Amino acid sequence: MKISDQSRALAQDLLDFIDVSPSPWHAVHSVEQRLLKQGFTHLEESQSWQLATGKRYFVVRGGASIIAFNVGSQPLVESGFRIVGAHTDSPGLRLKPQAAFGSDGLIRIGVEVYGGPILATFTDRDLSIAGRVTLRAGNSHETRLLKFDNALMRLPNLAIHMNREVNDKGLVLNKQTELPLLFAESIDGVAADQQFLTYIAQSLNVDSADILTFELNVFDTQKGSFWGAEQEFIADSQLDNLASCHAAITALLAAEDPSSTGVCALFDHEEVGSESATGASGSFLADVINRIALSIGFKEEDRLRALAQSFFISADMAHAYHPNYPGAYEPCHHVLVNKGPVIKTNANQRYSTNADTAARFITLCERAGVPYQQYAHRTDLGCGSTIGPIVASNLGVPSVDVGSPMWAMHSIRESAGVADHQSMTAVLTELFNS
Repeated sequence: MKISDQSRALAQDLLDFIDVSPSPWHAVHSVEQRLLKQGFTHLEESQSWQLATGKRYFVVRGGASIIAFNVGSQPLVESGFRIVGAHTDSPGLRLKPQAAFGSDGLIRIGVEVYGGPILATFTDRDLSIAGRVTLRAGNSHETRLLKFDNALMRLPNLAIHMNREVNDKGLVLNKQTELPLLFAESIDGVAADQQFLTYIAQSLNVDSADILTFELNVFDTQKGSFWGAEQEFIADSQLDNLASCHAAITALLAAEDPSSTGVCALFDHEEVGSESATGASGSFLADVINRIALSIGFKEEDRLRALAQSFFISADMAHAYHPNYPGAYEPCHHVLVNKGPVIKTNANQRYSTNADTAARFITLCERAGVPYQQYAHRTDLGCGSTIGPIVASNLGVPSVDVGSPMWAMHSIRESAGVADHQSMTAVLTELFNS
């Protein structure tokens, strides 16, 4: 299909955003930089908030979750909140606290599985690490972001000569014994952990003794790319769900003098259940909404009236139809790449969509001039979930679950459509301008 220059430019911006955001902490930092550039004010939860109509703000919790919002011109009790939620984390591998150990002249890095990645896709890739490191700072401590751009580690496959059934039975990796990553040759007389910490310390220009703790995840150093005969597709890591984060924050930035109050909430820990202070099941979004209400002098009844007028869009990615595996899909719900945003429905409330909220989203699509699709999972397969049901139940607001279609969800290298990202951004912009 023919891709417009505008869609291609937006998709390139998405790939650039992902490539500088290899961890949830980097993703939030990237969002912060975009917000500050557009005049948003950084708020601290520990300080008093003085909000003004027409102004734009953001607040960060735990380094990996961020909520940005504008205070609309229309009274909140009449318009309510227009909220979009997404998540900053992606499934993959996380380093253990004491990660490095020596074995047969090599240093290996112990990892834990975070969420539900397709582990086989991590083999034979140019891997590196990124995240945050906590350093000693006098009698206190400070946190620094860390990202190695070079290929630093690898998970080599076992040769087929020792695994003759790999093409018939698939690659199955033991999570404890076969996932440690190869990092370096051992240095005689230097403990493996010290060798690893020294490497980190040198990159931060600190002494290894000043490293107190770290949270680091593995990422693929290959940058995002376009592919296809017309370059109509994109491939990158973390499309689930940084593509939705990018669409949401781009839409909020594009909203011009909105009458209603728009909120963009990007949470950590969705891939592991959202049960944390920075996850969607925590109090972060409710706390921000309550403080917005308090800052404009709302009584409790006014806040509840505003929530009754609100609408929440849970933006996560959706399963595109894969023609090589037709049996994996519900026959009447084949959603296609580059054919528009997907409305996700599940009778058991794994998604928060109902008939009314789906209709509201369809109306937004029609106003934005973009197509839409509907998805339901095969009845005999377990259905994933999102932050939609969590936020809807916590706040008591109408909610819909949507996403852009993609292939290879939870692979280290995922694929999606160029036109779809433009369409999703357009409909979310329509929400914030409503």
